[in-house]
Amino acid sequence: MTTLSSDDVSTAAQSGHPDPQPGFRTFMRGYVTGVAVVTSTGADDRPHGLTCTSLASVTMDPPTLLVCLDTCSGTLAAIRQRGSFMVNLLHAAARQTAELFAAPRPDRFGAVAWRLSPRRALPWLAEDSFAAAECDAVDLRTVGDHVVVFGRVVEVTGGDGRPLLYGRRSYLETQP
Repeated sequence: MTTLSSDDVSTAAQSGHPDPQPGFRTFMRGYVTGVAVVTSTGADDRPHGLTCTSLASVTMDPPTLLVCLDTCSGTLAAIRQRGSFMVNLLHAAARQTAELFAAPRPDRFGAVAWRLSPRRALPWLAEDSFAAAECDAVDLRTVGDHVVVFGRVVEVTGGDGRPLLYGRRSYLETQP
């Protein structure tokens, strides 16, 4: 038997459609994962970005990862235009940045420090990330209301640090 939480009911009400799998939403909330901000620039060179917890390694040879983005995302539109994107893995003290890029705010980049990445000149949140990967979009697959973006990694910057985690609708910090 599936039990609806108040969050499931409010989400279904906001979209105007009943949640077809309320148990799935609750199930996925229990999965603790790292937090990333995916960034790119559009045809007008304006930076776009969003907080993303749907990130996975696909293969080591060639190095490829995937991110899942809402079909209506401005960041997805920028990736389609530019053909490349950056995955900024947020460090444990970057909760405010995660929240900023998760909110529907028009100029997120005006509220954070960022610079262009070394290889593809993509928006890099160097102060808020402990590692970042520049990727060329090599395939996009629509699955339901999201697009799975496969990115071939062309450059990795950083690598050591304590990641910001997310699960059970809360941000968590790893201990040193």
